Parts: sequence; C-alpha cells; structure tokens
Amino acid sequence: MPNNTITPSGSLSGSSHEDQLYVDGLANNNSVVIQSIYKKFTPKVIYYIKTNSGDEDRAQDVIQDVLITIYNQAKTKGLQLTCPFDAYFFLLCKRRWLNEIKKATNKEVTISDDSVYKDESTAEMANQTEIFEEKQSLFEEMFGKLGEKCQEVLKLSFVTKTMEEVAQKLNVTYGYVRKKKSLCTGQLTEMIQQSNKYKSLKS
Repeated sequence: MPNNTITPSGSLSGSSHEDQLYVDGLANNNSVVIQSIYKKFTPKVIYYIKTNSGDEDRAQDVIQDVLITIYNQAKTKGLQLTCPFDAYFFLLCKRRWLNEIKKATNKEVTISDDSVYKDESTAEMANQTEIFEEKQSLFEEMFGKLGEKCQEVLKLSFVTKTMEEVAQKLNVTYGYVRKKKSLCTGQLTEMIQQSNKYKSLKS
C-alpha cells in the first residue's frame, strides 16, 4: 500500500521509519491500515497478556487504549516513528498491562525482558508516548476542575474557528468571551503547573 498521506505536523517523512504508514493511517482513520494493525500486531499482545494473568477482554482494552494514545499523539504532535511499529506498539501494550497488574496487586512489577529491545529508539519512542499520555491525562484532570463557564468557553474555542463565533454561540460580547478565555486559560495553566504530577513530569 503506497504511503501518500501527509503527516499532521506537515514535516517530511523521509527521516521516519517505513512503518510510519501505520501511524499516519491511524491519524487519518484509514480503516484498511487499522485492520492491518489488528491483524498483524495484536495477536502477540493478546498472547502476552493471556499468559500474564489477563484474558482476551483485558487485552482488547489495552490494545484500544494504546491505539487511542498513538492516534492522539499523531494528531496533536505529528508523531514521527523512528523504529518498527511492531516493537513500539508491543512495548507500549506490555508496559500498560504490567502497570495494571502493579495497581491491582499493589506490588512492584519489573519489565525483565526489555533487553529484547536492543534498538534504543524503540524504548525512546515508547517513553515519549507515555509522557505525552501523562500530560494529556493531567490536562483532562485539571480541565475537569474548572468552573462550568470556563469549560464551556474553552471547549467551544477548541472547536470553533474564531472567537467571534464563540461569542455568538454563547450569546455574549466578543470582548467578554476573549477576556474569559484568557482568564480561564491562565487558571488552567496555573492549576497544571502547581500539580505534583506536572512537577514529576518536568524532573
């Protein structure tokens, strides 16, 4: 299948791995590529989880969560793959599952066979995706703590082209909505930066 998709970042894909087509396919909701991912790469994940205290349903949940994370990173950050998709995807699924076991049993779980990934770029790609996901999770958590009006203004500003349109939809003046967005954005930024999770992500 020819890879003629444009990456979300608009950057040249020449420096990307040839498996970039899977990331681009996810970002563009290409059903053929998505089916190919499920057919080629998920059986190994399912087998791993089923042989490590899990079952088919839990494995499918992990797979879906990881694919959504990759999709979000591709759409918002223009994810550029530098390693085989198979190794990257499997490592993300494996780490997520081990973290779930750790939470359920309250015991430390170590990834004993990470040495299989001799290519450092695979671990680095997985690390970047996990940091991205933690940042997304933190944003959503703090966004949920904002007042209803702030949430309404910011949600509309995310999906509406101009602040004039936001003002019309809320039936308020342009001046009000512009000031409100600025205040709410400042409040959200401060809440994020004051959180312990943000401090640990920075360190």
